[in-house]
Amino acid sequence: MLVHDKIRLRPIRLSHDILIAYPWYQDREVLYYSEGEGTNPYTRDTISKMYSYLSKIGEVYIIEIKQSEEWIPIGDATLSKEMLPIVIGDKKYRSKGYGQQVLRLLIDRARKLDWRKLVVRKIFIYNAASKKLFESFGFEVIGTSVDQYGRVYESLELYLK
Repeated sequence: MLVHDKIRLRPIRLSHDILIAYPWYQDREVLYYSEGEGTNPYTRDTISKMYSYLSKIGEVYIIEIKQSEEWIPIGDATLSKEMLPIVIGDKKYRSKGYGQQVLRLLIDRARKLDWRKLVVRKIFIYNAASKKLFESFGFEVIGTSVDQYGRVYESLELYLK
């Protein structure tokens, strides 16, 4: 468990957390910014497969914030050498600085694991807020590509000291 003040990253409990995450992956805005324009809402099976895959390549967390002595799930994040997805799934908690706190916790965890760098494999060029977040921590663009659907995205990396 990674904790800082009123935010924590709790390791995923697959069967339990699929139900929590389901509404997030029905939100077209979440899907537009994270998976790209035209992505259909996820079924529970799709969410289960996504979390299973992410669990194989990294550490998957549910983002929770503390409110009135209770921990409220608001999104998910994965720390992996291949990618670093952060999703604030609950709309009312977006643009409140939680992404910054999550990224700080993930960078600290990567340093404790003695990782040399972190990679953000794909940020669509229309996702300016996400790019700004990563760049504010020193991530630099290392390339621009086009996915199989013609959507332009950038890859970023951060060398850890």
